[in-house]
Amino acid sequence: MSPTFSLVDRQSLADLLVFAGRAARVEEGSIRLIASGRVLAVYAAVLYPVGLLDETPTVLGLRTFALAEHADFDVVVPVRSLIQRLEWLRGDDSADAEAVVEVSVPHEVHSVTWAAISPPRGGWHSLATLAPQTLEERAKTGIDEVASAVPGSLGESLVHRVRSEVWGKPMPETPEIPAGAAFAAYSLGFLGDDPVRVLEAAPWTRLTTTRGHVLVRRRGRGPTVR
Repeated sequence: MSPTFSLVDRQSLADLLVFAGRAARVEEGSIRLIASGRVLAVYAAVLYPVGLLDETPTVLGLRTFALAEHADFDVVVPVRSLIQRLEWLRGDDSADAEAVVEVSVPHEVHSVTWAAISPPRGGWHSLATLAPQTLEERAKTGIDEVASAVPGSLGESLVHRVRSEVWGKPMPETPEIPAGAAFAAYSLGFLGDDPVRVLEAAPWTRLTTTRGHVLVRRRGRGPTVR
């Protein structure tokens, strides 16, 4: 029997649907759901290596949601299946906006490599803050680079190589952060007016705003020298 989780209201349902939709546009694949107590953590992959020799960084987007009831599970599901269930639940416009929304989890998938590693929950220390405009500009520049370098005739492996080269470049302002983190923050809707906090719990770096988190793990990377 598939697990379920209970969102506290219909606004949470709408927020989760928006996040899942953005994640699907970035990476048409799977999404990871981790329920612990009364918190649901939702991870979406933006960039990740596809082989042992691939030096592409792992870049994940994270949103958390309050739950009305305790739950405990860790599953990876097709993002489109989750979206379909959320859209079906959203369809009743007459429902009470404050009512709890129970969501059944789609069938799990087991062949997702990026979900085999998990960022730490604690132990983070602050490194810096960045202006959201800086990340938005870097993301838009990279999007243009990828679009120029990837004509429609390229195969999947070449597309991955181009994206890896563009998004794996370090940002000039913060060399420990690849440009793919800016792309994740921009494309997942995490950038607003508030400064972006940069934190670290080696080998992970986290970019945090009031709208969500971007988590980065660069291959073979140790702690930042301070």
